[in-house]
Amino acid sequence: MAEPLQAVKGMNDLLPPESARWEWFEDVVRRLLQRYGYRNIRTPIVEPTALFVRGLGEVTDIVEKEMYSFEDSMNGDRLTLRPEATAGIVRAINEHNALYNGPLRVWTLGPMFRHERPQKGRYRQFHQLDVEALGHAGPDVDAELILMLRALWRELGLVEGRDLSLELNSLGQPEERRAHRAALIAHLEAHAELLDDDAKRRLHSNPLRILDTKNPALQPVVEAAPKLMDFLGEASLKHFDAVRAVLDAAGLAYRINPRLVRGMDYYNLTVFEWVTPHLGSQATVCGGGRYDQLIEQLGGKPAPGVGFGLGIERLMLLLEAVGVVVPATVPDAYAVVPDAAALPQLMPVLEALRAAGVAVLMHAGGKEGQGSMKSQFKKADASGARWALVFGADELAVAQVGLKSLRGIPASSNQMMRPLADVASWAPELLRP
Repeated sequence: MAEPLQAVKGMNDLLPPESARWEWFEDVVRRLLQRYGYRNIRTPIVEPTALFVRGLGEVTDIVEKEMYSFEDSMNGDRLTLRPEATAGIVRAINEHNALYNGPLRVWTLGPMFRHERPQKGRYRQFHQLDVEALGHAGPDVDAELILMLRALWRELGLVEGRDLSLELNSLGQPEERRAHRAALIAHLEAHAELLDDDAKRRLHSNPLRILDTKNPALQPVVEAAPKLMDFLGEASLKHFDAVRAVLDAAGLAYRINPRLVRGMDYYNLTVFEWVTPHLGSQATVCGGGRYDQLIEQLGGKPAPGVGFGLGIERLMLLLEAVGVVVPATVPDAYAVVPDAAALPQLMPVLEALRAAGVAVLMHAGGKEGQGSMKSQFKKADASGARWALVFGADELAVAQVGLKSLRGIPASSNQMMRPLADVASWAPELLRP
């Protein structure tokens, strides 16, 4: 026998019943985003490597160390498995001139890829919900996105302040960041003897990322570093204050975190993260912000943008940690089939029920045949179905099916009889609570 193959390290399978939790989350997301006017967009998993180098910045951990890049053996193109979704969405918007008729609100959900050490909640193939509002310059959309996330937490059974907390900052505009950058580098150079190798590598390329260090030895230096907020001009502060005013009016608590930065170079003005105390070091569940130069940077006509990415694996861990119970995916009815010879008579009935919206799980026989009535009823009960549909010889002889309650209403040893020829008249009974 051949040795069984296994999945690539850090790229995980998702099987039932765990997949039901993901399906439930996706259903909640679709309904919520539709209410806010967002439409689905789907972009390729493989993109030109140059897209991410230009969009994320050459001196970022993602581009330098984490991307799955390769050369197409057919034509020599340099390609990359997408490490995040925003750059690909902007590329698609530019390529198809999708902002020609005005601003656009879009979302996507799917796998991303980063080559890093796999750990709980952080995998080489991971999944994100990505939401983007393109063409909107005002702070109103920044605030709306944040409030939309609060609405999502509530629909998922999470409580803001207890399970998730909002952190907020402004990165200002490029010229303001340049002034802050110079002051920050000067401050860090004055403490060069305390910098670790990672900080030294980033000092002149991406010093803002040093502020996000987890090295305890660097914390005093970081705490004393110049704050970007002190370098913001009137327009940037006005934008930030307007976002805060909406959140305050909506009663959403937040913490201004001057050390909050994003891992990609394209962000400006508002940045935010939703963090949790329940997942240890993997505290950030969702992060995003504004990126008003990215569309032009990737070859499009100048237009603003704002959005966020939500890590689904981490969110699933959080739902489990706080005890959120996901509605079980169970059939409405289980078809008990004592004799496979009856399938030509009963199968049209099952198809008619399914067409009427009833979820029916049919008992299927194996090498030993259909199995006894007792064993089939055990499987019917284990399936979670509320009803058993009994297609026994006695029932079929009079062109009827027996309906037996398994749960939801008082179970009875007696079963109700319904005609095979008039499914539409009694199918709704199987859907009633």
